[in-house]
Amino acid sequence: MTVLKTSMRNFFAHKGRMALSAVAVLLSVAFVCGTLVFTDTMNTTFDKLFAATSSDVTVSPKTAKSDNTPQNGRPDSLPASVLERAKKTQGVKYAEGAVSSMNVTVVNSANKNMGSSTGAPTIAGNWTRNDLRSMEITSGHAPRGPTETMVDADTADKHHLKLGDELRTIAVTGDFKARIVGIATFKVTNPGAAVVYFDTATAQRELLGATGRFTHINLSAATGVTNDTLKQNVISSIGAGAYKVQTQKEYADENRSGVGSFMNVIKYAMLGFAGIAFLVGIFLIINTFSMLVAQRTREIGLMRAIGSSRKQVNRSVLVEATLLGVFGSILGVGAGVGLAVGLMKLMSAAGMDLSTRDLTVKATTPVIGLVLGVVVTVLAAYLPARRAGKVSPMAALRDAGTPADGKAGLVRGIIGLVLTGAGTFALFTAANADKASDGSLVLGAGVVLTLIGFVIIGPLLAGGVVRVISAVLLRFFGPVGRMAERNALRNPRRTGATGAALMIGLALVACLSVVGSSMVASATDELDKTVGTDFIIQGNQRIVPQAAKAIETTPGLEHVTHYRDIEAKIVAPDGSSDSDGVTAADPTYAQDLHRKTTAGELTAAYGKDSMSVGSKFATKHHVKLGDTLTVAFKGGSTAKLKVAAITDDDVAIDQGARYLSTETMRKYLPADRIPPDQIMFASARNGQEKQAYAALKKSMEQYPQYQVRDQSDYKQELKDQIGQLLNMVYGLLALAIVVAVLGVINTLALSVVERTREIGLMRAIGMSRRQLRRMIRLESVVIALFGALLGLGLGMGWGATAQKLLALEGLKVLEIPWPTIIGVFIGSAFVGLFAALIPAFRAGRMNVLNAIATD
Repeated sequence: MTVLKTSMRNFFAHKGRMALSAVAVLLSVAFVCGTLVFTDTMNTTFDKLFAATSSDVTVSPKTAKSDNTPQNGRPDSLPASVLERAKKTQGVKYAEGAVSSMNVTVVNSANKNMGSSTGAPTIAGNWTRNDLRSMEITSGHAPRGPTETMVDADTADKHHLKLGDELRTIAVTGDFKARIVGIATFKVTNPGAAVVYFDTATAQRELLGATGRFTHINLSAATGVTNDTLKQNVISSIGAGAYKVQTQKEYADENRSGVGSFMNVIKYAMLGFAGIAFLVGIFLIINTFSMLVAQRTREIGLMRAIGSSRKQVNRSVLVEATLLGVFGSILGVGAGVGLAVGLMKLMSAAGMDLSTRDLTVKATTPVIGLVLGVVVTVLAAYLPARRAGKVSPMAALRDAGTPADGKAGLVRGIIGLVLTGAGTFALFTAANADKASDGSLVLGAGVVLTLIGFVIIGPLLAGGVVRVISAVLLRFFGPVGRMAERNALRNPRRTGATGAALMIGLALVACLSVVGSSMVASATDELDKTVGTDFIIQGNQRIVPQAAKAIETTPGLEHVTHYRDIEAKIVAPDGSSDSDGVTAADPTYAQDLHRKTTAGELTAAYGKDSMSVGSKFATKHHVKLGDTLTVAFKGGSTAKLKVAAITDDDVAIDQGARYLSTETMRKYLPADRIPPDQIMFASARNGQEKQAYAALKKSMEQYPQYQVRDQSDYKQELKDQIGQLLNMVYGLLALAIVVAVLGVINTLALSVVERTREIGLMRAIGMSRRQLRRMIRLESVVIALFGALLGLGLGMGWGATAQKLLALEGLKVLEIPWPTIIGVFIGSAFVGLFAALIPAFRAGRMNVLNAIATD
């Protein structure tokens, strides 16, 4: 009880000094809890949507996919006769046929895409009784003929649609127009999908290309009949194994699984950044308690002198840490909920509608946040607590400060050098790996080992690095600069820990910058070397036939190349196989993409019953030039194709592709199973590049879901995509850097308190307030630059090693983004200046006599 009282008194006596540590805990816990609440809310939203849109029992084709987008672009369907049999099933209240397709694009009269900008699908189908479970018509009426359509209210509001407006729907089967006669509002939250409805006959004809067929059948159970019972009755009625029969729960679970895997990626990625913030926060907490222990040396000595044991002193510090962890974590849990709401508002502004009505805070979320915050804080405070327990009463009474353990410092240095050496060796091994998959594991080990090693030897490096930085930077500031240097060198362990907090975040920034720049440079280099086509046409969906025809008829083009990925199983002569499919293209593709071959000529692969394979496939399956492969086309027949070329897989574009001609594909795949083009290429006649580019753009105005790019456009698009990804990652890493900045502020603030008498004496012998503030700012800049130098150097090493692994996948160019690296280094100096503002201001306002009189 005495230990608890002492700890409580000390905690509240030094609450100002612990405030920034509490903020670090708060931010880290908030990020964890915010991530959990946000992803749980997203899951709740989709769960409610899938539950509301699922009928009691659903019958669908056996091969139907949850994303509703088969290879040929037309949804799989079943005959109306199945509906008739289902209607007669015992326990059915009512049955209805439904049509649904996600492989559509809807545009307004100005050819503007009415779909979501967030990647959510556009769903077209017929209006059914089952839709009344999730929607209600709030304006107009349901479609009654081929020229009428109904849209959801969210899409209408977003794109300013109203009754009477004309929409054009673009499907694989063709384009058709209809006027809006109704608007339906979701009863549950719609995460952003655009939904359009037609009458049943129109949906069948225009979306499926056939009458008398449905994508699925909705069955409602009669009173007293369970969904499981109805399912068994339906299976008996329509035949076991002929179709997929699912209860409401099974149907919702299947749809949820696809969304769940995507949400898990987001969840664990964000939790990873929260972990980095926690790691950085550990340094802040260690520094805080180390300095508090040093400042309370005499107090601890007195406690030891009057009978407190080492365990009691140790426990006293740990109790303070627990109080800090609890306080910061409780605030962090609340901030996490606020962060989740903020993310939902941000997503809603971007087009993904999320309602706070679905806000989900599971009981485990605050528990996880609280436990994490407290455990991390207590673990971080353990070493300072252990040092506090070692303070001897006599040393404390002499005000000798905390004991310095030279042996411990030596052991620390040896361990740090060993870990750094082991990590460097792992990075070297990864850089020389033969396979990227094998090297990535070694790279991960190297990153972890070198990071830990640098953290441990940080105090050893501080002396040399700080002196070098000071020689370059601080000599211009005369005596004030020399004092700032000595202050930074006074406690290398503290400087090392403070710099290490900043080092972690900047190391990751540097690593990702090197990897991102290298990817762009490598892809650009390969595009320059291998891509011979003038124009590339692609979009988020396969290119529908009518759009492909518009491309083919564009004036000024020398040739147009069709490119399709085909699902197929390939069996090698030795009996081994894989199901990675083949690529069907026109012979002109050999001009559009220059692929080196290790055997044969690529043009021969486009001959009758011929194909090419990649060098990796050939090596793995012992395939050589002239061998015959068995290719089983999904939905078609099985072919015997001769290997006429083996392409070099030391590339990034089309690595591993197995080419065959479009004509060979048509021979073994029925017309209704041939998929639309994945991508198309076009080359202009000599001297007509600009005119052809403009003509292609004009031809594709009717199809806004596709983009026409020349090579420069394509390179810029690639650069922008990688840049957006990196900016997102930098934004998440900013949390760790903010926590590191708090660490610098806290270290300086506590060091100002620690040096109160010293500051008073310097002021007494003539140092001005301005000089004092400058000294503290320069000390902060040196510490920040020390952390930046270590972090950027370490990160560039990681990035260069990662690029060596990417080179095995064809990305061979290493590019160091020097403007970014130099900008981050200079920015670190400003971070140091910012961090020193408050501590320097407080130091400058100290009363000289009171400071000198401080005990």
